[in-house]
Amino acid sequence: MYTSRWAWIVPSFLAVIATVVGLAQPASAATTAGERYVALGDSYSSGVGAGSYLSDSGSCQRSSKAYPSLWAAANAPASFSFTACSGATTGTVKNSQLSPLTSSTTLVSVTAGGNDIGFADVMQTCVLQSEATCVNAVNNAVAQVNNTLPAGLTSLYGAIRSRAPQAHVVVLGYPRFYQLNGGCIAGLSETERAAINRGGDALNGMLAKQAANAGFTYSSVVDEFTGHEICSGNAWLHSVTVPVSNSYHPTATGHSGGYLPAFRSAA
Repeated sequence: MYTSRWAWIVPSFLAVIATVVGLAQPASAATTAGERYVALGDSYSSGVGAGSYLSDSGSCQRSSKAYPSLWAAANAPASFSFTACSGATTGTVKNSQLSPLTSSTTLVSVTAGGNDIGFADVMQTCVLQSEATCVNAVNNAVAQVNNTLPAGLTSLYGAIRSRAPQAHVVVLGYPRFYQLNGGCIAGLSETERAAINRGGDALNGMLAKQAANAGFTYSSVVDEFTGHEICSGNAWLHSVTVPVSNSYHPTATGHSGGYLPAFRSAA
């Protein structure tokens, strides 16, 4: 039986056309419409400092301008659960925020670790006490990063994976707080600012390591905030302010211009 020498090309050509047509569809519709997204974490995920807090969030201060809310609004996932809460540690995230996670969860974001090492206490020490005391407080926090934080992260990440075995989990880091040799003429010394940045880098390094160990994706926000640190003249972070709880947290612009792009690129 005679077969045209072009017969094998036709199905292949049609397959290519189908592929091209598929690729021409909007990426967001193809990749996010079916997402079941759960946002976990501490104040850097809940949106403390961004304002516009959701009425049902109470002291957790979940904001409609926080990066999880912004991502959900832009991508219309099939479901969105926002349980991040101000003051959360790895332990409280594990114990009180994981109930929305299921085997059908497809996407998870989380920030946790800063409260485990007493970040707020360190910053209070640096603002109120001597340079030497500040540097010592940072050094103690770095010791906790290396010695005690790994166990908390391992436990939390393991619980997330157990409850959401199919999910793509994105661990986000923390900004570097100060632009050194910047425009600040008062407040902390350069030595204190450098020490605080060093402590943040140590924390982010541990988050990246533990995320990799868990098979999660780590997304740094340091690049996004570069040029927008405190003392930069165009800060996306609150310095010491009123209410005090906003201090050293991202502004609404810090979420839309910093955290959201970092999460979006990883998600």
